[in-house]
Amino acid sequence: MHELPHHYAVAASATADGNVQITSEGLATIESAPPVEFGGPGDLWSPESFLCAAVADCFVLSFRAIARASKFEWVSLHCDVDGVLDKPERAMLFTEFRLRVVLDVPAGADENKAMRLLTMAENSCLITNSLTAETHLDAEVRTA
Repeated sequence: MHELPHHYAVAASATADGNVQITSEGLATIESAPPVEFGGPGDLWSPESFLCAAVADCFVLSFRAIARASKFEWVSLHCDVDGVLDKPERAMLFTEFRLRVVLDVPAGADENKAMRLLTMAENSCLITNSLTAETHLDAEVRTA
């Protein structure tokens, strides 16, 4: 890992009509639009879907790093994220992220250790640690 602090530069641009162009040096341009819930077309990524994707991606990458450091063998990991956008008071915000995780491990793997590592990944995800929303982990370990 590089020395902290890290800086991530992203730009978004748009015209009065049309999609938003999201760019970052060295990366492919991504188009986004509002989600269906906000009158968008529903066929492009939105800020809301990007946020949920960031939660899922960060969880998977956190688990991968923790498993590697723990010398824990695993086969595959799938993480579904359901982000709940609500208006509990005056401001609209994400109030929770529900992570449904399935981890496939080889025969003979320590399933208790697998669950501990999944919990560690949830607790160490820098994306969810940066947000005020609650995170709920529903994890399943399966033997491949």
